[in-house]
Amino acid sequence: MQDNFDYAFEMAASAVRFGAGVTREVGMDLAELGARRVLVLADPGVSRLQPVRTVLESLDACRIAFALYDRVRVEPTDESFLDAIAFARLQPFDAFVAVGGGSTLDTAKAVNLYTAHPPADFLDYVNPPIGRGLPVPGPLKPLLAVPTTAGTGSETTGVAIFDLKRLHAKTGIANRRLKPTLGYLDPENTRTLPPAVAASSGLDILSHAVESFTAAPFTSRPRPERPALRPAYQGSNPISDIWALAAMRIVARCLVRVVDDPSDDEARASMLLAASYAGVGFGNAGVHLPHGMSYAVSGGVKSFRPSGYAADHPLVPHGMSVVLNAPAVFRFTAGASPERHLLAAEALGADVSHARAEDAGRILADRITWFMHRLKMPNGLRAVGYTPADVPALVEGTLPQHRVTKLSPRPAGPDEFAALFEEAMTAW
Repeated sequence: MQDNFDYAFEMAASAVRFGAGVTREVGMDLAELGARRVLVLADPGVSRLQPVRTVLESLDACRIAFALYDRVRVEPTDESFLDAIAFARLQPFDAFVAVGGGSTLDTAKAVNLYTAHPPADFLDYVNPPIGRGLPVPGPLKPLLAVPTTAGTGSETTGVAIFDLKRLHAKTGIANRRLKPTLGYLDPENTRTLPPAVAASSGLDILSHAVESFTAAPFTSRPRPERPALRPAYQGSNPISDIWALAAMRIVARCLVRVVDDPSDDEARASMLLAASYAGVGFGNAGVHLPHGMSYAVSGGVKSFRPSGYAADHPLVPHGMSVVLNAPAVFRFTAGASPERHLLAAEALGADVSHARAEDAGRILADRITWFMHRLKMPNGLRAVGYTPADVPALVEGTLPQHRVTKLSPRPAGPDEFAALFEEAMTAW
């Protein structure tokens, strides 16, 4: 054991409950927790849909008072986090319920943290080098997560991502205490998911799984001064590997099916499970360059508005912003661990029976590009409004993302990021 490298990893994940109709159990669970007043969070679109109605009906049935905050921003910002936090401070709440995609779940995590342990400055809990990365000082209140998309896996992780508007790039807060108390994996809640949203969120699952599986190993990370400082994103490890590979195999079998036919109940249920499987994997191993680069892509969006999304502002959806970078990245990183890149390609359905190690990056990148093309993703960064002239700004937005970029199995700096963004301008 080398003294300056870590020798251990820690496995942490939220409890989840899977089954059609489990959303109706939210009120009963909160009653057993002793909650009397609950804040329910949703975005404006989801707030009008059945999942929120089901949650509110369950609270009424159990005589639990509630307030509904329905201003969650799709792809949240520091400003939208602060708005939700201010709302939550208007009255005392015993617990929180988040109903929606990753944006809502992450907003609820921030609300829970900043109301329970208000910092001196908003950036105190934010990941360094942008923020101070202070540890969460104590327990939080119960947070029940009801995902309505199959993508982020946020119901299993202690991570909350947002766009810091002054930097035009995303960053986040990461601490195990942010993990929801319980996630409700209810396939009924993804029944009306638009195909374009199912495609983007499903590709987020794909990249979560591949990135966590190919991340630098946990033994390559600096050893912390004490166990409490071991980060949530620790590097690839034997337990995360199992969940990541399982998620990739489900994606290979079900992603195209669920986009083509939303009535395919088996595929929808499987993709909801895949999101959580990948969440357990990356929630402990971490992600690396596709996500690190995506934060600049989504944070610097100009005028692109994707079909299938009801947002009232320009938007590159998270899964889309990630996968646009993925083929270029995995061609770049494969040399560091060709066997893992080939195993990932195989789990995603590629034939690797006669593959050579030097072909690993191309094979994995080609398989991901096949999914992008089949699911009608934009053909690279140019198709969402970027040009080579934007590369310096994209690099600038990526450089502070140490929490994830340092997990790359192959080190990358400004020159490497510039080359990767150039390559990602066109996917096929």
